[in-house]
Amino acid sequence: MNLRMGEFKVHRVRFFNYVPPGIRCVAYNNQSNRLAVSRTDGTVEIYNLSANYFQEKFFPGHESRATEALCWAEGQRLFSAGLNGEILEYDLQALNIKYAMDAFGGPIWSMIASPSGSQLLVGCEDGSVKLFQITPDKIQFERNFDRQKSRILSLSWHPSGTHIAAGSIDYISVFDVKSGSAIHKMIVDRQYMGVSKRKCIVWGVAFLSDGTVISVDSAGKVQFWDSATGTLVKSHLVANADVQSIAVADQEDSFVVGTAEGTVFHFQLVSVTSNSTEKQWVRTKPFQHHTHDVRTVAHSPTALISGGTDTHLVIRPLMEKVEVKNYDAALRKITFPHRRLISCSKKRQLLLFQFAHHLELWRLGSTVATGKNGDTLPLSKNADHLLHLKTKGPENIICSSISPCGSWIAYSTASRVFLYRLNYEHDNISLQRVSKMPAFLRSALQILFSEDSAKLFVASNQGSLHIIQLLEGSFKHLHTFQPQSGTVEAMCLLAVSPDGNWLAASGTSAGVHVYNVKHLKLHCTVPAYNFPVTALAIAPNTNNLVIAHSDQQVFEYSIPDKQYTEWSRNVQKQGFHHLWLQRDTPITHISFHPKRPMHILLHDAYMFCIIDKSLPLPNDKTVLYNPLPPTNESDVFRRRTAHAFKISKIYKPLLFMDLLDERTLVAVERPLDDIIAQLPPPIKKKKFGT
Repeated sequence: MNLRMGEFKVHRVRFFNYVPPGIRCVAYNNQSNRLAVSRTDGTVEIYNLSANYFQEKFFPGHESRATEALCWAEGQRLFSAGLNGEILEYDLQALNIKYAMDAFGGPIWSMIASPSGSQLLVGCEDGSVKLFQITPDKIQFERNFDRQKSRILSLSWHPSGTHIAAGSIDYISVFDVKSGSAIHKMIVDRQYMGVSKRKCIVWGVAFLSDGTVISVDSAGKVQFWDSATGTLVKSHLVANADVQSIAVADQEDSFVVGTAEGTVFHFQLVSVTSNSTEKQWVRTKPFQHHTHDVRTVAHSPTALISGGTDTHLVIRPLMEKVEVKNYDAALRKITFPHRRLISCSKKRQLLLFQFAHHLELWRLGSTVATGKNGDTLPLSKNADHLLHLKTKGPENIICSSISPCGSWIAYSTASRVFLYRLNYEHDNISLQRVSKMPAFLRSALQILFSEDSAKLFVASNQGSLHIIQLLEGSFKHLHTFQPQSGTVEAMCLLAVSPDGNWLAASGTSAGVHVYNVKHLKLHCTVPAYNFPVTALAIAPNTNNLVIAHSDQQVFEYSIPDKQYTEWSRNVQKQGFHHLWLQRDTPITHISFHPKRPMHILLHDAYMFCIIDKSLPLPNDKTVLYNPLPPTNESDVFRRRTAHAFKISKIYKPLLFMDLLDERTLVAVERPLDDIIAQLPPPIKKKKFGT
C-alpha cells in the first residue's frame, strides 16, 4: 500500500509475518537490576531495568534447547536448564554459551540457586533432585537427594539454606539439605470446583522464612502449608484453570502468581486490624494484561513482572513505588526485540526479513498514481516475494543484512557466517553461496555492508571487527580490529560512513569506537555515557556520528574533529522535551536525507521523527507533537510554534523505517492483532450468567 505523508510517498508494508516466540521464564537479578527472559525457542534476552528497560543483550535460540528454568547465581552468573537434560551457563561478556552439562536425570523441569548463590539445585523428570556446586569457571555435581516418585516441577530454597521444598504431581516434599532426605510429604487435594481431577500438578512453590510453603497448582489453587508439621493452613481458589507460577518479594510481604487464564494476582501481607501485630495474606485486585496463559512471574522491589504465550513482557510497577501520576504511563509492555530484523537495498527497492530459521527477500510494489497529502494510492504493481532462504541445522539466525546494491546477502548463526551472491536476470534470481569463508568468522553479532557494497563489516562475539573485501564471487580478508585492551566485550551495533572511510562500533557497555577504514586504525573513542547505545549512524558529507541511548538522549559527535558538535552541546544545555524523554521504546534506527544535511530521521516502535537542526528545540511549554510547518508566510502562529521535531504516530508498531530516495519512505508495520491471530486460542473463560 502506498500513502502520501507530507512531502514523502510512503510504502506501507504489512507483509512481514513475524511472530515473537512466547515467554517461558523470567529471572530477576537484584544486584544488577537486570531481568533475564527465556523464550520458547531457547532465545535468552537480558533487559537492563536501570537503563529504561532496554534489551541490551541476547543469546540466539536453538531447536533442541527448550528452556524450562532460568536463574542467576554467584552474583552475576546466569544459568538455564531444559527438557534436553542440560544445564547451560551464559557468557555475558562475549555473548555466547560457556558450556553445556548433562545432569543425567532426563528432562529438567526446575532449577534454583541457593540463598548464598554458591549452589544450584535441579529437579528432573526421573524424580531426582540434584545438587551442584558452582566453581569459578564451571559447575560440579555434588549429590542426589532422596528420589521421588514423579517429576520435580518446582523448587524453592528456605532463606536459611537448610531446607528445600519440591513440587511434584499430587504432593510437595520438604527436604533437609544436609542429609538430602525427605522429612515431609504434603499431599495436594485433587478437588477442583468440587470435582476430583485425575492429578494435581504443583507448578510452583515458595519457601518463606517462617517455615510457610506457598504452592500453586493445576487445580487453580494458591495454598499455604506449615512445613514443620506438613499440614495445610489456608487455601485460595483463584482460577478456573492452572495457576502456573509464583514469585515472592525479598521482604516476604508480597507475592505474585500467574494463571493460565492470563490473569496476574497480587497477594499482600497486611495487619488484621489497624493496631494489631497479627497479619494475614490478602489478595488484591487481579490484573489482566495478557490474552493467554502467564507462564512465568518475577517480583522486583518496585514491580511485578509477567510473561507467557502472548509474547508480551509486562512490567507493572507497584503503585506505592510509582512517581508517575498516570498509572498507564508506568506500565510497560515489551513485545518486539530492541534490534533490527529488517534490512533494505535502496537501489533495487528490496527488503530482507529475518526469521528464526529463514530469510525472506521481497521487492516493493510500485504505483503510477498521484494524490494529495494523506491519500492512499493504488498499487500498479504488487510486492513480490522473490526468495525464501532456509538455514540448515538447529541454530537460530542472529543477524542478517542485504547489500545496498542488492547483490549480496549475509547472515550469521551461533557457529558460522554465511555469504551469498545474488544474480538477477529479468524476474529470475539465482543464488550462489560463497564457500570457504574464513575460519575466524565463526559467529557474528552484527553484519553491515559499505554503501558501495564493496566491503563487508563483521562484528564477532569475541569483540573483534573484521573487514572483508567483496569481489565478483569471492572475497579477501582485509583487516581485523582486535578488541580494546584485553576486553572481550562483544560489539552489537555498527555504522559505516557513506564515503566508506569510517566505521563506528558500540558494545554492550556505553562506549563507541570509531575506526579509520582507509588507514586501518582506531581513530577515536566517543566519551562513555552511562546508558547503553540503541542506534547509531554516520551522516553523509559531515561525517557526524549520531548516537541514540536508551534514556532517549541523542548526541551528535564530529568524527573529523573528535568532539561533540555545537548543535549537540546546545541540546545538552537546553535539554529535550519531557514528553520525548518519557517515551518507553528505544530508538532502533537513524538515517539521513541525502539532500538535507540539517535533517536527522529516526524511529522507535511507536513514532517516526524528523529532527530539523536548523529550527529551535521545543521547550517544555510548547507542544511536542506539533502540527505541520507553516504553509504560507502569513501563518505567523504556526511559524512561531515551529520547532525542530516533526513526529508522526501513524505507523505502529513500527519495526523498520527508512528513506528509499529523496521523496520515498518505506515503513514496515506489524499490527499486534495479526500476531494474536497466529497464536493458539486462549483458554475459554466462562462469562458471568452464561
